[in-house]
Amino acid sequence: MPYVERERSPAGGMLAYVRAYAEHLHARQYAQQTVRYQQMSLERFLAWIAERGITRITEVTRPVLQRYQRSLAYATTRGGKPLSAAGQFNRLTAVRGFFRFLTRENILLYNPASELELPRLEKRLPKDVMTAEEAELVMSQPDVTTPQGIKDRAILEVLYSTGIRRMELVNLERQDLHQSRGVLAVRQGKGRRDRFIPIGDRALLWVNKYLDDVRPELEAGDPHTLFLDPAGRKLDPHQLSRAVQKYVQQSGTGKKGRCHLFRHTMATLMLENGADIRFIQQMLGHAMLSTTEIYTHVSIVKLKEIHSATHPAKLKGTLLDLAQQRGATEPSADDVLSSLAAEALEEDEDA
Repeated sequence: MPYVERERSPAGGMLAYVRAYAEHLHARQYAQQTVRYQQMSLERFLAWIAERGITRITEVTRPVLQRYQRSLAYATTRGGKPLSAAGQFNRLTAVRGFFRFLTRENILLYNPASELELPRLEKRLPKDVMTAEEAELVMSQPDVTTPQGIKDRAILEVLYSTGIRRMELVNLERQDLHQSRGVLAVRQGKGRRDRFIPIGDRALLWVNKYLDDVRPELEAGDPHTLFLDPAGRKLDPHQLSRAVQKYVQQSGTGKKGRCHLFRHTMATLMLENGADIRFIQQMLGHAMLSTTEIYTHVSIVKLKEIHSATHPAKLKGTLLDLAQQRGATEPSADDVLSSLAAEALEEDEDA
């Protein structure tokens, strides 16, 4: 049975198909952010074909989709910048998945997007990656004499130490922080995969300061989420990005970026200091993409050792004294998980 009936109202009918596709993705456990982006991309596509007089989904042909693909080369973002190759790729991926769904549900007799070729993406390093000295300048920007500054410093330290994604930080819960082991649990990360990763002593120190001095004032809010806004709610990801961007700009390093800047910086600096690429993949939560590669089991004990040896953020001076006053000790290998299974290859329906 199709998810929806064939449209009576052309515009409303096509939007109903998009909503049905979004429900399909939800049912398949796609992340909420992914579903929302796919839906937005498809709504833009429907607006584009409506401007060209196409009012029924059955009128969308392969030549129409090819014209749409060419139009994306001239599309711009809300800020007026040209749409990047990655942005074009993502919008076309949404269209391909949508028409595959309609064909499988027998809403369309054939798939006009079946031979739509996606643009090749360049694999290159990010434009801006900070040096260890530049990262320290950014770390020093929050005013740690204020509750907001303490929380922001803790957030920056976690981003830098672990390289987790923005939404992974937003969704962190207090129980995900394993203090004695020096390990952070990232649950339902991208691809809905769980992983354990090391977190440095300095980051833990600032998180503890936030938990001791700031978090108790927010107890009326969400009891589980680690980082909360002043109203006791889970952080808004866009506000988080703007806050991080502000500190990067204030640092005077000339670098541009938001939360992902720390993710790239962490990986680059650890690689430069001798960390093996397999450990970096485990830290970042990247699935290995070669189907011929034998997946290894990466020990969290070894990963913690590599992190401690190669991550440039270290406790020193007054911070070290404060840590000793708190009774902080170097995590023992016996305290951490013995091993973690490497990520299995995720079959991407839209690839």
